[in-house]
Amino acid sequence: MAITSANQLELLQTAEAVAREKMIDPGLVVEAMEESLARAAKSRYGAEMDIRVSIDRKTGRATFTRVRTVVEDDELENYQAEMTVETARQYLDDPKVGDMFVEEVPPVELGRIAAQSAKQVILQKVREAERDRQYEEFKDRAGTIINATVKREEYGNVIVDVGAGEAILRRNEKIGREAYRPGDRIRCFIKDVRREQRGPQIFLSRTAPEFMAELFKMEVPEIYDGIIEIKAVARDPGSRAKIAVISYDNSIDPVGACVGMRGSRVQAVVNELQGEKIDIIPWNEDMPTFLVNALQPAEVSKVVLDEEAERIEVVVPEEQLSLAIGRRGQNVRLASQLTGLDIDIMTEEEESARRQKEFEERTQLFVTTLDLDEFFAQLLVAEGFTSLEEVAYVELDELLVIDGVDDDTAAELQARARDYLEALNRKALEHARELGVEDSLVDFPGLTPQMIEALAEDGVKTLEDFATCADWELAGGWTTIDGERHKDDGLLEPFDISLEEAQDLIMTARVALGWVDPTELEAEAEEADATDEEEAEA
Repeated sequence: MAITSANQLELLQTAEAVAREKMIDPGLVVEAMEESLARAAKSRYGAEMDIRVSIDRKTGRATFTRVRTVVEDDELENYQAEMTVETARQYLDDPKVGDMFVEEVPPVELGRIAAQSAKQVILQKVREAERDRQYEEFKDRAGTIINATVKREEYGNVIVDVGAGEAILRRNEKIGREAYRPGDRIRCFIKDVRREQRGPQIFLSRTAPEFMAELFKMEVPEIYDGIIEIKAVARDPGSRAKIAVISYDNSIDPVGACVGMRGSRVQAVVNELQGEKIDIIPWNEDMPTFLVNALQPAEVSKVVLDEEAERIEVVVPEEQLSLAIGRRGQNVRLASQLTGLDIDIMTEEEESARRQKEFEERTQLFVTTLDLDEFFAQLLVAEGFTSLEEVAYVELDELLVIDGVDDDTAAELQARARDYLEALNRKALEHARELGVEDSLVDFPGLTPQMIEALAEDGVKTLEDFATCADWELAGGWTTIDGERHKDDGLLEPFDISLEEAQDLIMTARVALGWVDPTELEAEAEEADATDEEEAEA
């Protein structure tokens, strides 16, 4: 077919019709038509020619032009699309490299094959534009709830219609044994939107903790308005969940607001989640207090928090143990997810036995090292002494509070403790030197002989070796792999060195070696302090 005045307006009408149907910009459809016509023209005039087509947006007239670019003589490769400066002088006044000579060529007639090819180009461009529009529409909706219609099920995955395309609810993102039939209405959380080769992929979820949080936001106006904030959510989808909330208005009870009159608000969420039981818990900045709330309905007797290890020990009465742990560990698992801490639960009897064991071990330590009788060693432990260092370097007044201890006895205790520690230090230092430790590490301040020995046993024998260590290699830490936290043992962890202390030691070593400029460290510290102050003011 030829591009004649009879069908020029049809181009624009067709473009507008396709654009309305696919909900895309008509200009994109016209551009696709221009490209398809240009391809058809190249097949007529020659593939090496630079043929371009421009369709007037008002009249629909298609203009075919041939473009030739001016290039250097030695760069001329394509005689059909390029020409030298000398040749260009026949067509242009004062031509320069990079100039283009454009001349109009007669329009082409589209045969059956060319028309089919043009149609394919247009359809491809339209599909790409449709995919881009769909991605742009949904990329900003990630993290929100969407209502959709079930279309079909494939290998347990549910394909749903979201209006402008399809989305997928994977089998592991469904609650329990949910089953859907085509035409069912379904409410899901948009978990992720990805741009892929085959088009945008929209992944939905009904098991994500954020889904529950968004449902509460829809049901509780105070959460939507920001008066109440959801601080944490933990779910065992389809079975049980815990949600922590806090109110920024003292007159509003966050738990009561989320429950609603006669439980109407929370019941609406429960119904959407297939009867999932929900514990609504008041948030507390004090982590032990928050954990006690999170373990409800179990009663907690005692909580011991280890912030550095991000672990917490919980002591409960014997009859509360099964309730605190929950069926198949569900209650403690959800509480752990909610607080972000590893939780160890023990009964009062178990905790008492552990404390008794620690008491006996410390008593035996003082009996063996200080040559004391058992009764006197027990007195030391009962007063809170846990190590020889505490006995050796504590103020005398703290020893004199023990019954039967006078100045002479206290001095003798400290002398024995110091003598024993000095002997240990000498032995550790001798062993370290046998392993090849250099004086640069021995003389480095902040390291005890036992620390130097431990470093030497691991191959750290010079100050340079020490300076290349990472802070976690010295102090230890935790690594999260596949959602599970794994302990990383530190070389100096047995000596109770913190991560901050390890950082300071390593940086001091690097400064001593000239690897780091101390003035830069001071500037960074001042900048960090200024930032902290700004954040505090904000």
